[in-house]
Parts: sequence; structure tokens; C-alpha cells
Amino acid sequence: MGRPGLIGMAARTAVVAGTATAVSGSVQRHQQQKAQDQYEQQQYEAQQQQAQMNAAAQQAVAQQQAAAPAPAAAPAGGVDIVAELQKLATLQQQGILSPEEFAAAKAKLLG
Repeated sequence: MGRPGLIGMAARTAVVAGTATAVSGSVQRHQQQKAQDQYEQQQYEAQQQQAQMNAAAQQAVAQQQAAAPAPAAAPAGGVDIVAELQKLATLQQQGILSPEEFAAAKAKLLG
């Protein structure tokens, strides 16, 4: 029973090669799964970061809109004082209003 024959050696080599192939395939699948999990985690973190940036931008816009002062030319009554003064000046220049009437109307507009 000394040395195995050619067929026995071939069979043993086939078993060893098959085991090695199975092990390397398993290792490769494990590495691919690990890489896929890392990629998905990175994508999730990127989405969370983008959502936080969007929320911060919306909050900044809302704060800026809330802090924006109302135009000085349009008081709460909705009258555009500058436009009304320009109209009065035009009427005075056309001779429709006297300087006294212009001054009275201007005083009334300005309060």
C-alpha cells in the first residue's frame, strides 16, 4: 500500500482543488457583500446630509423672509407715499395744484 496510484492522486488533487475553489468563492462573495454594505451606508449618510442641508436652507430662507423689513414707501395702509408725492409734484408742475395745495396734500400724506 505504499504510494497511491495515478488515479488516486488525481482524485485527491481534484478534491483539494474543489475545496480551494469553494473557499475562494465564499471569500469573494463575502468581500463583495461587505463592499456593497459599505456603499449603501455611504449613500444613506449622503442622503441624510443632503436632507439636513435642505432643511437648514429652508429654515434660513424662512428666517430671512421673517426678518425682512416692510418697504418704507408702503406703510400699513397700503399707500405708496413716494408714488403719491410724485403724482402731487407732477400736478403742481402742470399747474393743476397751487404751491399751497401741494404743501397741504404733502403734509396730509406724511401725517
